Amino acid sequence: MSEACRLKVKAVPGASRSEIVGKLGEALKIRVAAPPEGGKANREIVDLVAAKLGLSLNQVAVLSGQSSPAKVLSVEGLSAEDAWARLLA
Repeated sequence: MSEACRLKVKAVPGASRSEIVGKLGEALKIRVAAPPEGGKANREIVDLVAAKLGLSLNQVAVLSGQSSPAKVLSVEGLSAEDAWARLLA
């Protein structure tokens, strides 16, 4: 089985554009243009993280915090160190 890691995320929905801002304490701060309704912001966060990491959408999922700005993502196929290095590059 390949590696998997968990990433803490601080989500800021309703931003003017979607972007990975950087590290905020132990979490990754992500701004998304999607509104926080009907899972739209969560989907955009998963899309953004998967694209930045070069992974397929089914390798990234929101584990907890579906309706909260504080989320935990599951990332399949990368160690935490590799994921952070790619996300902050």
